Amino acid sequence: MRQVDLFDSTLRDGAQAEGISFTVSDKIKIVKTLDDIGVTYIEAGNPGSNPKDIEFFEKVKGVDFKNSRLVAFGSTRRPFMKPEDDKNVRSLLSADTGAVAIFGKCWDFHVVEIIKTTLDENLKMIRDTVRFLKESGKEVIFDGEHFFDGFKRNEEYALKCIEAAFEAGADVVALCDTNGGGFPSEIFKVTEAVVKRFGSSIGIHAHNDGGMAVANAIAAVEAGASQVQGTFIGFGERCGNTNLCVVAPNLSKLGISSLSPENQSKITAAARYVAEVSNIALDDKTPYVGRGAFAHKGGMHVDGVSKDPKSFEHISPETVGNERRLLTSEVAGRSAILAHIREISPNVTKDSPEASLVMDEIKRLEHSGYQFEGAEGTISIIIRKTLGRYKPFFELVNFKIIGEHPPYDDGQSAFALIKIVVDGETEVTAAEGRGPVNALDKALRKALEVFYPEISSIHLIDYKVRVIDSTSATASVVRVIIESSDGLESWSTVGVSHDILEASWKALVDSIEFKLIKNLENKFKSYGLKV
Repeated sequence: MRQVDLFDSTLRDGAQAEGISFTVSDKIKIVKTLDDIGVTYIEAGNPGSNPKDIEFFEKVKGVDFKNSRLVAFGSTRRPFMKPEDDKNVRSLLSADTGAVAIFGKCWDFHVVEIIKTTLDENLKMIRDTVRFLKESGKEVIFDGEHFFDGFKRNEEYALKCIEAAFEAGADVVALCDTNGGGFPSEIFKVTEAVVKRFGSSIGIHAHNDGGMAVANAIAAVEAGASQVQGTFIGFGERCGNTNLCVVAPNLSKLGISSLSPENQSKITAAARYVAEVSNIALDDKTPYVGRGAFAHKGGMHVDGVSKDPKSFEHISPETVGNERRLLTSEVAGRSAILAHIREISPNVTKDSPEASLVMDEIKRLEHSGYQFEGAEGTISIIIRKTLGRYKPFFELVNFKIIGEHPPYDDGQSAFALIKIVVDGETEVTAAEGRGPVNALDKALRKALEVFYPEISSIHLIDYKVRVIDSTSATASVVRVIIESSDGLESWSTVGVSHDILEASWKALVDSIEFKLIKNLENKFKSYGLKV
């Protein structure tokens, strides 16, 4: 099977994304995850740009890499300066990585107008820097910045830049669609020409400004490229980079190996962990690894995959470590609800009275304003309650919310008191928050952690409020949807009420109880028992 190397730039190009700010600890966690999943190269930062990256490269020396090669990133030497006299070039050596990646200009416009030097001097900058790093014992990847734009304007000069890098000993040259505006057809054509001239040690570095980074990367590989650069879940400068979580399974479908089957089956868990560490929500619609990648809602779709998954799935979700989800809604049909029931009570059939009871309860709740699409946590609890297989983990005695306006300097504007009972033991706690829901959330968790310390890992990653009937103005029924995560998995719950606090409370309680139920089930399974 043909092999293509994945070159991950989450910690360098990804760090340039709006809203992303890694700590050194974050970077170490992500490095270990990428190494565990078998990414070939991990571009981890620019040691010449900031103190944080310098600290990182020092601390990462203590990491025992099993699969990946760590890469330090920098640029060619500055004009009319020796590489050994350039501080940024020297910093690449001090990072002490086996491989380095340097970028250089391949677009004559950039050479003359942006870095203000001559075309000949730019070629010398590329040649001198690559040669210096090779003589220092480094594996060198040269990133041909703006190569495709340069090729369109001045093909001869763009190719001279690639030639200069290879002549100086570059191990791989990556062709960069830096502005992200290329089309797959032109990326294929140009990459094919470069591969024919220089051989297969060619990579592709695509940005997503035209929404085609993954398509452009695949086109380059089909044209002969042997390395794909990108970020693990696609975030990066402007609209992002090639999403490696999407590229790897697509390459596998083409019969091209970039991750082993075992590592590819871990890609969903790794993607969600990287998102968690990066403090962002992974888009549910992300192919392969998103929560919606194998989610089926339409009645015909649900019926089809229930009979044979390939009827509406192009691959098995297990191959990428994801799972099939049958969404419950007014258009999903009986099959979807039956599938949820069987997860809890496998012996129930579509003609069982239990199935009818659950269907009737769901219809009743939907009529009152509930929407269960994607709210698998609440669906699970409703089914358990209807089938008599539910026992609450705690009892609420009461809670009280006190609001403050204007808020304090730290943004706190509400105070929550709560009293609960667990197995006859009473716990009373209080918490401040940025608004009443936040205060209530904090107070509830604080009280429950006394009895269930495992919930400390749970936190909200999304909170949505929908007014169902706006004709009643501020007295309208509202639907609250909460998405929660424990750092590895995420789940959604829903609550409905005329009172937004009560709706939020219902969703919060379901969120926590769903997690506790799952923990209990996993514990029983570990002993070979059924819940």
